[in-house]
Amino acid sequence: MSARVVLVTGASSGIGEAAAQSLHQAGFVVYAAARRVDRMAGMQASGIRTIQLDVTDDDSARAAVERIIAEQGRIDVLVNNAGYGSYGALEDVPLAEAQAQLDVNVLGLARMARLVLPHMRERRSGAVLNVASMGGHFTTPLGAWYHASKYAVEAISDAMRMELAPFGIRVVVIEPGSIRTEWGAIAAEKVLETSGRGPYRAQAEAVASTLGGTSRVDAARASSPDVVARAIVKAAAARRPRTRYRIGFGAKPLVFARKILPDRMFDALIRYGTGVPR
Repeated sequence: MSARVVLVTGASSGIGEAAAQSLHQAGFVVYAAARRVDRMAGMQASGIRTIQLDVTDDDSARAAVERIIAEQGRIDVLVNNAGYGSYGALEDVPLAEAQAQLDVNVLGLARMARLVLPHMRERRSGAVLNVASMGGHFTTPLGAWYHASKYAVEAISDAMRMELAPFGIRVVVIEPGSIRTEWGAIAAEKVLETSGRGPYRAQAEAVASTLGGTSRVDAARASSPDVVARAIVKAAAARRPRTRYRIGFGAKPLVFARKILPDRMFDALIRYGTGVPR
């Protein structure tokens, strides 16, 4: 049997890059996709196929999928990893930025699935791995739109899993905890830019410190992207994968705590963990 073909979005750094490399090492034919192909030169040199992709653009997404189908005849696994974190108080975040967050994290994911699924249905085989977050189960201060996007990924994935089961297509949610990537630094910069002045300043500074891992304690409270990459490989290779893989620092205990603690008690826990004042 020929090696399975996998498309990884958002593969130029962080979890996507680690996943593409791990899948390649596991024997998959990997297409690593991102807006900036130049950042993937090292992967290309190792034998991973790189492809330009903007998940918010119909033409770009269609061209990427059509190229893979033309070259390989199929896509066996889609890893919907592209996404970013835009933080700021709801009062401060422009609605255009909120829309941009949803366009990438939610509609971009749906766009890629819609393009890949007809080919999977025709073959009655395939897997879609949607990278969500532990933040799809609870919310942190100044993260309303980011968390809204991850809650949406959870709901979309649950619906997809039921819809696609009759066609032999597996749907898996990957739920990382705190992971050491450039994502945190970008989100930290964004929250200071959006809410670093005015009434939410103290909260923004605390959240930025936690997101960016600027303290030794915060830096230690994060796992390597390789932890998530291993879970993605495991899910992609499994005949009957779990519906959810909750991995990385804090993911399991925090989601469990959200289930059992009253709202105000959990709010206090999150405020303490992020250093946000009452």
